[in-house]
Amino acid sequence: MTVHMQEISYAGWPRCIRLANQNVELIATTDVGPRIIRFGFVGGPNLLKEFPEAGKTGGDAWRSYGGHRLWHAPEVMPRTYAPDNGPIGHQWDGATLKLIQPVEAATGIQKQIEVTLDAQNNSATVRHQLANKTPWPVELAPWAVTVMQGPGRAILPQEPPSNALLPVRPVALWGYTNMADPRWKWGAKFIQLACDPAATTPQKIAAGNKHGWAAYHRDGQVFLKRFAFDPAATYPDFGCNLEFYTNGDMLEVETLGPLSKLAPAATVEHIERWYLFKAKIGESDDEIEAAMAPLLRQSP
Repeated sequence: MTVHMQEISYAGWPRCIRLANQNVELIATTDVGPRIIRFGFVGGPNLLKEFPEAGKTGGDAWRSYGGHRLWHAPEVMPRTYAPDNGPIGHQWDGATLKLIQPVEAATGIQKQIEVTLDAQNNSATVRHQLANKTPWPVELAPWAVTVMQGPGRAILPQEPPSNALLPVRPVALWGYTNMADPRWKWGAKFIQLACDPAATTPQKIAAGNKHGWAAYHRDGQVFLKRFAFDPAATYPDFGCNLEFYTNGDMLEVETLGPLSKLAPAATVEHIERWYLFKAKIGESDDEIEAAMAPLLRQSP
């Protein structure tokens, strides 16, 4: 199989880039961004959420277009919400697509996403880069946010049971997190957060994820993210490298790189590996473990 690149219009944006192999396709916008707006099987539904802002450009207010975006943590106003409403540069070398945002006027940070779609498998490598274009050091962490279309379920693996005297990982909750909300399922092996279109209050969790994976299940399809964890590094939000957020019919699967003091002209990188499977996952711990085991073996 080979990877095909096309310049197309999509969802109201006239200038998008489509990467596709025989099974899966990925579409990135260049009228705004850097942003991946579609990831799914060829001819199938988009697993990524598309908001009504699709097709709009310009202005100084941040818009939630959906899809996959790159932010820098920790989350603060207005830095985190620097708008990405203008056109971006892009480069294609026959294997990798680079999406290059102009330097953010408000922050002095330049964002870049590099996407390499695997020619043989239903997977992609998504490389996120933040470059410091200011004359002073900036403390930040790359933050990769994938907005999934609901309804569906996000799955976070738990640490294995042990008799250790010290805690095995941090878990952070927000002021609006309600652990009694029925969208949560707190299991011995997995934590699940469901996306319910009828639910109009937000829920969020963050965790230190040493397993290096998280999944989202919807309509017999599984979106799997792989990412690194550095036990010697300091992560945002009390030491967390994975976050889930849901509100209504969307759910974000977010990963973070370590916090770093980024020197002038320096660049920091954060890599995700995306996988797409057709598989059904039950709701019990044992059902999830049985369904995920072969998928994890196929996605090193």
